[in-house]
Amino acid sequence: MANVKITGKENLPHSGPYLAAMNHVSIYDPPFAAAFWPQQLEIIGASDVFDKPGQGQLLKMYGVIPVHRGDYDRALFARIIAILNAGFPLLMAPEGGRSHVTAMRRAMPGVAYIVEQTKVPVVPAGIVGTTEDFWRRARRVERPTLEMRIGKPITLPEISAKGKEKREARQANADLVMRHLAGLLPEEYRGVYAHSAILPA
Repeated sequence: MANVKITGKENLPHSGPYLAAMNHVSIYDPPFAAAFWPQQLEIIGASDVFDKPGQGQLLKMYGVIPVHRGDYDRALFARIIAILNAGFPLLMAPEGGRSHVTAMRRAMPGVAYIVEQTKVPVVPAGIVGTTEDFWRRARRVERPTLEMRIGKPITLPEISAKGKEKREARQANADLVMRHLAGLLPEEYRGVYAHSAILPA
C-alpha cells in the first residue's frame, strides 16, 4: 500500500516517559505513528473523529485514546499528564488538530504547559506523506512514500515568570518545539516556522 521510511530511531530515550510531538496533516497521522513508532506509546485523538465512519474505526484499531477538546481542554490535559506521570511515552500534535494542508500552523501553548507539569523531554517527530489524498494515492500503482523523521530529545527552558509573561514564555516554548519539528520537515511542510526552523545538528 505504501513505502514506509523511519529515520532517527536512535534518538529515542531508552526508558522513561517523554512527549512525542508531531505535525498533524490528516486523519492518517495517528494510525501511521501507532503502527510504526519504534516503541509502544499512547496516542491522543479528538473524540469527534471517532464518530465518523471509517475514520473512527481506523483510530480504534490502533488504540488511539479519544479525548474531548474545546470545552474539555482541562480534561484533555489531565489525561495526558496522568499518562506521562505514570511513566508512559505519549504522542500529541502541538497544533491542536489537523491542518488539512502540509504547511504547519502555529502551536498551541498546551504542549509547553504539559512539559511544565511533568518535566519530560520532548521528541519531535516529522510526518511526511500522510496527506488527505493518501488513500486515493495508495489505491493506485504508485505506492506513496510515508516518512517518520524522529529528532533528538529537547529539554524546554523552565518557566518562572507569572501572569502575562508566563503565558508568553509558554508560547515561546511551544514555538521552540515546532521550530525543531520544522527542521525535520521539507520546506513546504514548515508553514509559519519556515524562517525559524532549527535544523538537526
